[in-house]
Parts: sequence; C-alpha cells; structure tokens
Amino acid sequence: MNLQRSFQRVYGFLLTTNPAPCCYSVRLKHTKEEAAAHRAKVMAKGLPERKPLPGVKNIILVASGKGGVGKTTTAVNLACAMKVIEPDKEIGLLDADVFGPSVPLMMNINGEPMLNDDHLIEPLLNYGVKCMSMGLLVSGENAVVWRGLMVMQALERLTRHVAWGPLDCLIVDTPPGTGDTHLSLAQNLPIDGAIVVTTPQSAALQVTKRGVNMFEKLKVPIVGMVENMSHAICYKCGTKNYVFGNETKQTAEQMGLEIIESFEVDHNMSECINSGKPAIYALPDSTHAEKYRKLANKVFKYIEDKEKVEEHAKAKE
Repeated sequence: MNLQRSFQRVYGFLLTTNPAPCCYSVRLKHTKEEAAAHRAKVMAKGLPERKPLPGVKNIILVASGKGGVGKTTTAVNLACAMKVIEPDKEIGLLDADVFGPSVPLMMNINGEPMLNDDHLIEPLLNYGVKCMSMGLLVSGENAVVWRGLMVMQALERLTRHVAWGPLDCLIVDTPPGTGDTHLSLAQNLPIDGAIVVTTPQSAALQVTKRGVNMFEKLKVPIVGMVENMSHAICYKCGTKNYVFGNETKQTAEQMGLEIIESFEVDHNMSECINSGKPAIYALPDSTHAEKYRKLANKVFKYIEDKEKVEEHAKAKE
C-alpha cells in the first residue's frame, strides 16, 4: 500500500498533488465552545456509573500525593479507633495499594481468604475490623507487575467481589500519587470524603496540593488534612523541634483545608507497625492513641453531618 492509501486509511481522506473540487472537508479550527462541548460529550460517554457497594453505608478514602508520609498508619489506626469508640458500628479497611500493600503487616493478618456460597471473598477479621488487601492474595515475596488495566480489574475484585456488608464505614487506604487507583475508585464508587495525609516538608506539601486538586476535579469532598511527623519532642527538656519544617498550617490555609489532627514523631510507632498491633491497642494511653480517637470522632461527626444535609435535601424535593 502506497503512502497515499496509508494516509487515507488513517485520516479518512486522500492527499492530492493537484487541488481539485474538494470531496472531503477537513476543519482545522474550532471555537472554544465547540471544543468544550465535544470534550464534555466524550467524557460523559466514557465515565462509568457510580454504584454503591452492597451493604456499605459510607466510604472514606485516606490519600496522600507523596509516599512515606504515614498514610497506611493513619488508615489502620483510624479504622481501629472507629471500632473502639463505637463498638456497635461495623468498620472495614480496604488496602487499595495493589503494588505495595502494607495493611496485612500492620493489622497482623495473613492467610488466603475464603469464598462464600455467593462466590464472594470473605474479608479477614482482626481487632473487630474487616480487612482486604492484595497482599492476602499474592505471596509476600512476589511482586505485582501489572499495567493500568489489570490494576483496575484488581480493584474491581477488591471492592465488588468482596462480602463487605454490612458496614457502617469502609476506610480505603490508597497508594501515593494521582493515578489509576484514585480515578477508578472515585469514578466507580460513591466516595463520601477523603482525608489527605502529609508531612511538613515542602516537597510533601507541594505534592499534597496536587492530590487536593485531583479530588476537586473528581468532585470528592475533603474531610480534612492529617499532619504526620509534625515535630519531635526532646526527651530531656520537652522542647519541640520542627525537624521537617513548619509549613503545613500555611499550606492548609491556602487550600482552604482544616488540619483535623497533627501527630508528632514517636519511635514507639515503628514498633507498633512491625508487631502488627496498632497504637490504639498497643499504646491505649499514649498521646497518639488519644489523637486517633479524636480523629475517629471527627470522621463520625463528618458522616453524621453529611447524612443530615442529604436527608434535608431529599425532604425539600
């Protein structure tokens, strides 16, 4: 096939060396309104319908643009704290980090999950919290090397092929960044809110801004910001040392966000993580445990207020 015919197959019209009365009309310029309308049409066609998870009342994401800021630690202790302060509530924890799952270690869960009579995966239970993670489905020594499409299929299984219900709240631990996982969750599930986790470094805060912008574009409301490693306290004199900087408050104000909790550096947290016993249980009288309980209360309050607003809106209709 010559170049002329190849061009015709790709672009739909034939190049001619001698201009002739045009059989094909190629429009090279569009108005901004036409371009915006076309973009909206294409996006609307491609977006899936958000469907709730059967038996799950509320879904809260725990996210961070930057890795290594203590996002999974926050998600694990938040889920456990919610169960501690409201024992009658059913709480779930989904590890949506397909490539680097850490929830099995921090929640001290292992073993292959079972299928029930409905061919749904039964989540594992520890500390009263229902848990599911890709780390339970693959060997700990094996690396998950997948492209985007397979990641989305895995998320589909971890959400809709798991017997979550009944749950009052599902906490979702998401991976760092603003990629396929966040997009898939926000487009497929009715997310009630997102908690953004950061540390005080300028690099972390800069990436956090991108994460906030992503949620705004996806129309996911933000519950607030959690600051980890805000400062270190000298064990001799009790002086606060802002070893990682002190820019979080200013950045939060610029983005119109509230810092709903701030955690200082504590070497005991590493021991809790490695032992698979969350601080809310391992160190119940510690400052960290108290702050996680406060964070859990704020999340419950956020959910309660959101439900009241929705009920009021329905009553007006």
